[in-house]
Amino acid sequence: MNTPQKVVVGLFLFCLLAGVISGASFYYRLTYFWGGVCIFSWFYSRIALRGIELKRFARSHRTQVGEIIEERIEVLNRSRFPRLWLAVYDETDLPGIKGSRVISFLKSKEMRSYFVRTRLVKRGFYCLGPTRLVAGDPFGLFLVEKVFPAEENLLVYPMTVDIEAFPNPAGWISGGEAIRRKTHQITPNAAGVREYFPGDPLNRIHWLSTARRNRLMVKEFELDPLSEVWLFIDAEKSSRYGQAIFQYEFHPREIWRPVVKLPLPKDTFEYQIVIAASLAKYFLRLGRAVGLIAKGRNVHILAAERGLRQLGKTLEVLATLEAEGDLPLTALVENQGKLLPRGSTAILISSVYDPNLSRAPAFVARLGHQPVTVWVDPTSFDEKVEKGVKEKLLASLLDQGFPFVVVQHGDNLVSVLSAGVSKPSMENLP
Repeated sequence: MNTPQKVVVGLFLFCLLAGVISGASFYYRLTYFWGGVCIFSWFYSRIALRGIELKRFARSHRTQVGEIIEERIEVLNRSRFPRLWLAVYDETDLPGIKGSRVISFLKSKEMRSYFVRTRLVKRGFYCLGPTRLVAGDPFGLFLVEKVFPAEENLLVYPMTVDIEAFPNPAGWISGGEAIRRKTHQITPNAAGVREYFPGDPLNRIHWLSTARRNRLMVKEFELDPLSEVWLFIDAEKSSRYGQAIFQYEFHPREIWRPVVKLPLPKDTFEYQIVIAASLAKYFLRLGRAVGLIAKGRNVHILAAERGLRQLGKTLEVLATLEAEGDLPLTALVENQGKLLPRGSTAILISSVYDPNLSRAPAFVARLGHQPVTVWVDPTSFDEKVEKGVKEKLLASLLDQGFPFVVVQHGDNLVSVLSAGVSKPSMENLP
């Protein structure tokens, strides 16, 4: 029983008791009045949501951290009676969304809509809903609600930065077998022709062969000898440090700033995700084939391909990847590194606080690949982390002689990653 109900019931009982004691008709009239209010309110609340429909429309379903998502919420009254008030409660788990509203006096057959704009601050997969609609009688004695389930989804890609330079090892010609792998991509290496299948691009049709054989024929290509780039992401739960806090106050004036670069949360894994997404974007723009391997709750293996389509698939994996794995980076590299084409560039992205991290690039090098390590320093994210292990870890990487980058909290990723990777000395290490 809510507060208005308690008040009305209390007045009803008081007037009834006063009428019985005093016998005055005035108290009996008030008793009838409060009883009538209760009965009227109960019947009115039964039909308060009849004929009410609610729909949500999102302008886009795939966007990126830092952008604005715009939704339109429509409330339609199909009944013949007006509604004095309706409360819309948006129960979407998207951080920062403010889609709840109160709609007053919705006429019969009237549709009321409003826009909700939210600055996206956290990557992930979200359902745009559910949405709870609450209505009741004019006095608020009896409330009824109806839940509209989510019908649309939103995938938020991680933020990326524009890297200007990064190690770009030269291609490694495998000498025969590795190069003779068919690909749906267009490369300078034409392997022959085959019959057309539904879905093949029209620009791949070989018209001379088509005219000669009197049926559609398309060109088939092989991969060129340029080495592939593979991103290994350490998603082990125990190697995550810091705490991610996603807060941002969105002002309506920011509608003129469709994209902003938000500060990264104090979380090593979120730094790893942004670094991986930025490196994938950088190498794909250079025409390199980029693949991704990570072990979170599940094993994610994205085959190396080229083009903007591959960037979308990479960002889609990174949008939902969480540090929930139980496999260390070294074990992941030992399991999956053997499957890479010889001569590939393996970029190891980790924040593990263990001197044995150097085992991973050493194993990659023994397989004939070119390792590059990007280490996110956990001591700058969590003050409780012991500082003494850091020197041993960096010394072990230096002893191996493999290039690496150290990223700390608050660093400008563009300048740190674009500075190039070399074999640094202990004097210029952070």
